[in-house]
Amino acid sequence: MAQPIFRFAPSPNGKLHLGHAYSALLNQQMARKSGGKLLLRIEDIDIIRCTRELETQMLDDLKWLGIEWDEPPMRQSENLENYRGALDELAKMELVYPAFMSRGEVNRQVAEAEKAGATWPRDPDGTPHYPPRDRDNAKARNAQLQHSETPKSYRLDMTKALKVTGNGLTWQEQETTIEANPQIWGDVALARGDISTSYHLACVLDDAHQGVTHIVRGKDLYFATAIHRLLQELLGFNEPNYFHHDLILDETGEKLSKSRKDTSLADLRSSGATTQDIKDLISFSDG
Repeated sequence: MAQPIFRFAPSPNGKLHLGHAYSALLNQQMARKSGGKLLLRIEDIDIIRCTRELETQMLDDLKWLGIEWDEPPMRQSENLENYRGALDELAKMELVYPAFMSRGEVNRQVAEAEKAGATWPRDPDGTPHYPPRDRDNAKARNAQLQHSETPKSYRLDMTKALKVTGNGLTWQEQETTIEANPQIWGDVALARGDISTSYHLACVLDDAHQGVTHIVRGKDLYFATAIHRLLQELLGFNEPNYFHHDLILDETGEKLSKSRKDTSLADLRSSGATTQDIKDLISFSDG
């Protein structure tokens, strides 16, 4: 049996908080108990918000917490050619199309449709599906706009993609088989105009290329797994095993944010907290 490979994949776009601490500790614990490896992936494709200063702080916080990774960290910003290649592969399969509507234009069209009494589908995050009318524009119009300065993204044609894979996609949530329904996301964006990838495409490519067998992450990404399973099938990647753990919430029951100083590891450290204090705050047991 192949050695289990786990990964912790934070983004250096803010200070790590208690929720990151829980996920990192849990990944390490599960990797060690299974005799597996723990990898650290730095998800820094957001070139505006991600900085080397925040990355240095993040690595320092993780080492202070006791997290030990088994290979040098991998940075997504160094893999842009890989993502571009995967996007090209999907385009050759005629599963990707250039999308030219801005978020504001989409929202205005949706608002007009809903005002007229239409029901507009939304993804699990509450974002309206991309308008099919733009997707169905003539190829000539898209070719013409591709050579202009019009901002665009590249989107997966969900209808065509499901014709390739069929509707029987599932994923393994530990020992339970879960039905995947990627259609609830509509034509999801796979790349932005200013970068050759998106979170969904990059993490699927990286998990496959790093040989990750076990993906342990928060429940806020539970529904996104359907997209990831679809991309894995389209690109011929192996299926990992998933475990979506509970989130660490604030006193109001909301998901923690990197802007919250009272839950950031750096600020808790500076106030005198110990690593055991952090584990107590998140109810994490080393046993």
